[in-house]
Amino acid sequence: MAKFRKFSLAALLCCLASAAAFAQSPLTGEDADSYKQRMEWFGKAKLGIFIHWGIYAVDGVSESWSFYNERVPYDKYMDQAKRFTASNYDPKEWVDLIEQSGAKYTVLTSKHHDGFALWNTKAGKISAKKSSKAGRDLFTPFVDEVRKRGDLHLGIYYSLLDWSRDDYPNATRTKVRYNIKDEPARWEKFKKFNAAQLEELNSQYKPDLFWFDGDWEQDAETWDCKGIIRQLRSTNPNVVINSRIQGYGDYSTPELGVPVVRPASRYWELCYTMNDSWGYQHQDTLFKTPQTLLRTFVECISMGGNLLLDIGPKEDGSIPEEEVAILKEFARWTGKHKEAIYETRAGIPENHFHGGYTALSTTGDVLYLYIPGKPNESVDIKGLVNKVKKVWVVGSGCELEHYLINDISWSEVPGILYINVPEKVLDEQITVIGVQLDGPIRLYRGEGQVISVND
Repeated sequence: MAKFRKFSLAALLCCLASAAAFAQSPLTGEDADSYKQRMEWFGKAKLGIFIHWGIYAVDGVSESWSFYNERVPYDKYMDQAKRFTASNYDPKEWVDLIEQSGAKYTVLTSKHHDGFALWNTKAGKISAKKSSKAGRDLFTPFVDEVRKRGDLHLGIYYSLLDWSRDDYPNATRTKVRYNIKDEPARWEKFKKFNAAQLEELNSQYKPDLFWFDGDWEQDAETWDCKGIIRQLRSTNPNVVINSRIQGYGDYSTPELGVPVVRPASRYWELCYTMNDSWGYQHQDTLFKTPQTLLRTFVECISMGGNLLLDIGPKEDGSIPEEEVAILKEFARWTGKHKEAIYETRAGIPENHFHGGYTALSTTGDVLYLYIPGKPNESVDIKGLVNKVKKVWVVGSGCELEHYLINDISWSEVPGILYINVPEKVLDEQITVIGVQLDGPIRLYRGEGQVISVND
């Protein structure tokens, strides 16, 4: 006979979270409790909006990579600044859409790998105010608008590398300006430039999050990643930092590819595009459907992560209508289902529920089922040891019929819970069902039971 095994999922996840938290400590000397406190808002945020905006939107070419990969001459790429107008830029409209979408944080590109800065940097020569037709600081008005909202957190994207700088080693994929070992003073000059720009951003805007990129070209010691972290936290001690700083970050950031299994990091975020491009590209009309993007969102929630969903404004600052429509559909869906989004943690192992995705309330006594599409008749949950107190449709409160099959009193294996989901209660994108349990969730994880009868 198979052994009957009950697992308290809450206890298991608590152990994993604690282990992951301690794993962060050696790099910065931070204790686990401080790390957990600092990351609390990020863990609850679930949804963020990424914004890639720069001169690349003028011709609709790939941001920075188009000249780095030598598909567009560098001078032609940088010439786009003369036609970068921001003539229809309305930061209030941007932030209204972001806030309404249900996002709890937003990350704007302050400077991509091309070196073009949206804020009025004193350390660099290439900026929206100094170099573009817009002729003004485009970053500060956005920050000011974000700060007016009580529960929206500010993130700043910053590229560690800068392919436009003469004191940065790499220029394109085939052109190298110098070798750091041969010209250490030149590299030190670049590091001072980076430190100056980061000081500007950190002191002027006090972001809740720094989203680094471009770290792959140098190692941690060469970048002085530890020094960068120390610099930022000396005046902004609670700032959250992503993983793209050679292992010194607070959370992992898989890109585009949805993880098949949950990332090892206690906190993580999937950065994701609405079409196939980060910045605005005229020819890219391959927009994902709202349901596809919402499925990606709930898949992240089910694995205890966040979704950082990208928009790419046009050169004039207007947001493409396809992206506006997606944000508005997110607004409808998150507004309806907020109880099953923000106060949740990772769901149960997928072999317990095949109808979609799951998440648990932070207390562990409510199981949420995210159901894309239309079930044929009902959905079922296997291995649930708890008694079920109530089943309802999140957003409407409509109670649903549910029943057990194979609930045999003398068997150690729990019955299968079936929930009838009539068509009239379905959401047009993803239906969410709440299952109230009699306590923190307990699951049977055994191999079943052989039933034998003696003659």
